[in-house]
Amino acid sequence: MTYRLAVPNKGRLQQPTANLLKQGGLAYEKTDRALAVPVRNMDLEVLFVRTDDVCEFVADEVADLGITGTDLLSESGTELEVIAPLGYGRCRLTAAVPKASNVSSVEDLSGARIATSHPVTTQRFFADKSIPIATVPLSGSVEVAPKLDIADAIVDLVSSGSTLLINGLRPIADILESEAVLVGRPGTLDRTNGTIAQIVLMIQSVVAARRKRYILMNAPKSAVPAIEEIIPGFESPTVIPLAHDGMIAVHSVVDADDLWRVLPELKQAGASGILVLPIDQLIA
Repeated sequence: MTYRLAVPNKGRLQQPTANLLKQGGLAYEKTDRALAVPVRNMDLEVLFVRTDDVCEFVADEVADLGITGTDLLSESGTELEVIAPLGYGRCRLTAAVPKASNVSSVEDLSGARIATSHPVTTQRFFADKSIPIATVPLSGSVEVAPKLDIADAIVDLVSSGSTLLINGLRPIADILESEAVLVGRPGTLDRTNGTIAQIVLMIQSVVAARRKRYILMNAPKSAVPAIEEIIPGFESPTVIPLAHDGMIAVHSVVDADDLWRVLPELKQAGASGILVLPIDQLIA
């Protein structure tokens, strides 16, 4: 049986998703006109669809798994499960108003017209807070809505916030934190054979590896206790005797975010010849 994975065919998630699948070892060739391509080394077909449609493809059982954004999953209204967060495409769905506005909180937006490309999520957020609003659905150029007097405020995706600044807007609240996620129907992993589990494991191993670095160094044997305190690894670092008496090689894995704190400490503990390498996949 051939399974299907729906992925974005354009937009901000397209290239990072392609990189993820390639790094995971999926062998396929995509042309500009391809809507679906077979994976040569797995019983899998990759479907290239609009990011907004990924959830619908999975919910309608056209695809078994999909990669989309948390914001679009929320907007779709489908009952899909997040199987794995993917660590890229991070942004926020943010409520913003013109700089000159007197509004300082979402409560001040009671009765306001809010332009957004995420009307379902926006309406749900304000309804949960019992704040009445009128949504103005727009598919693009949401930031200009207050200037055109078709809305009093906006709810839109924000990464750096520069687009808001350019358009004379200021944020007042974040409605949703979003990132790329792997989604599937409820119970997908329980109902299918090992192929789906292999795909999920492959994707998770790449995501886990991106947060880690493989580190190697030489050190005096007497420095092992201090080094182990600095980089304990999963259980303990790997220690290998070297040709010179009293010298050892230490191999371990560290969090990428901790790397620049760890390196000076290792050097101070007596380590030398420190080598840091990226990891393609990591299964803990």
